[in-house]
Amino acid sequence: MAETLERGFIKICGVTNVADARAVIGAGASALGLIFAESPRRVSIDQAHDILEATEGELLRSAVFRENDDESIRAHLRGLDVEMVQIHGTLSEGLLDTIRERPRVLVKALSIESREFLTFDELRVDAVLIDGPRPGSGATHSWERMAQREFRVPVIASGGLNPNNVAETIMATMATGVDCDSGVEAVLGLKDHQRVSSFVANARQAFSLLKE
Repeated sequence: MAETLERGFIKICGVTNVADARAVIGAGASALGLIFAESPRRVSIDQAHDILEATEGELLRSAVFRENDDESIRAHLRGLDVEMVQIHGTLSEGLLDTIRERPRVLVKALSIESREFLTFDELRVDAVLIDGPRPGSGATHSWERMAQREFRVPVIASGGLNPNNVAETIMATMATGVDCDSGVEAVLGLKDHQRVSSFVANARQAFSLLKE
């Protein structure tokens, strides 16, 4: 499934309602993320089903887990029709096998400051998402450590991105894609639709320059 993530991939994460999901689609994003980990942006199964029903066939929908136990992740995935799974934390072989039972894009999140950033075998997954030390915090971080290793799968840049810095980040990292959450919010858990549109437009412009 790695071929799904071509350069120009743009994901808006932390979507909590149908109106915001439709705004993400209208802006032309590649994917949206539904968070099932402990977070102010966590969605219930019922909320997720409403969003999934309203977005079917429009873009990739990602289930995002952070430090959830394997059984909890399996239980969620049994009831979710998603095309992408994003794992923050341990990815056991048993969980990997479960996720691979269906043709889903599997993304492993790595903190740029962690030991795992240097040691994780990226060929186990379809893409890696490079985040800061506190996912969802909106805090920016340095990308200098990216020079310490070369990934053999698509790389998604995340952590502190917003409409004003996404182009600079794309140029600095040469990433395949970008992921944004708090940087396009109006208030915690609710998206600012204009900021979503600006983020996607600015990212698209930057990606177009890399293709020239």
